[in-house]
Amino acid sequence: MRWRGTAMPASAPLEGLRRIGKRLGGAALDLLLPPHCLTCDAPVQLQGTLCAACFAGLSFIGAPCCACCGVPFPHAGHGMPGPEGPLCEVCVAMPRAFARARAALRYDAGAQKLILPFKHADRTELAGPLALHMARAGAALLARADLLAPVPLHWRRLFRRRYNQAALLAGRLARHAGKPNVPDLLRRSRATPPLGEMGAAERAAVLADAFRVPARLAPRLAGKRVLLVDDVMTSGATAEACARALLEAGAASVEVLAAARVPDPRLERA
Repeated sequence: MRWRGTAMPASAPLEGLRRIGKRLGGAALDLLLPPHCLTCDAPVQLQGTLCAACFAGLSFIGAPCCACCGVPFPHAGHGMPGPEGPLCEVCVAMPRAFARARAALRYDAGAQKLILPFKHADRTELAGPLALHMARAGAALLARADLLAPVPLHWRRLFRRRYNQAALLAGRLARHAGKPNVPDLLRRSRATPPLGEMGAAERAAVLADAFRVPARLAPRLAGKRVLLVDDVMTSGATAEACARALLEAGAASVEVLAAARVPDPRLERA
């Protein structure tokens, strides 16, 4: 049997059958379970997508934002001049251990429809759509990274939740970018209380020395540019603590990519 003037590879018919089977399987699944929006019951064309209304409810972060921590600015011209763009007051007053951070979405009502079920309701299939948004927002960070690592959970919280949502995102992003993912590069050496109601200074104090790099993984880290992955970035205290641990263990630099970023209410009122 010939194929464009050359012998057809023995695996080509099998690969064709696999593709046909995958399409048929997808069609059968759509008949049994018609595609519906990831966050509501509205019908959609493809499994794993959002309806027009839910997609319109997402607020994607772009310019203007802080050139370092990625917090969104309410309007152009906001922020203080920095070497790579405008900086928020926090980054001017307290230089960050991480080089820069970016996030795909503002953490508002629209983003919460994706993030909260993913984080607390076993909706692990949401890692794929969220990672695609993150890959677009953090394309430059992914291109520079030598390896990816998730923000870790303490083992007690991991036992209760059964999965680390940041690790799921890091795995998806690593496959998308073709970069190594080291899910156990960081360890949370002690449990920390929920940070939701704490201010930035209190968060930093609670997280001091809460993360470490296992000695056996330090050689793999030496001289590498690390992309730290998380689901939600609030004040940046967790990213800061992780970045310090990575740099102390020998990383050349640390950047941060999150699914969503909590806006600074002080900037929103400006």
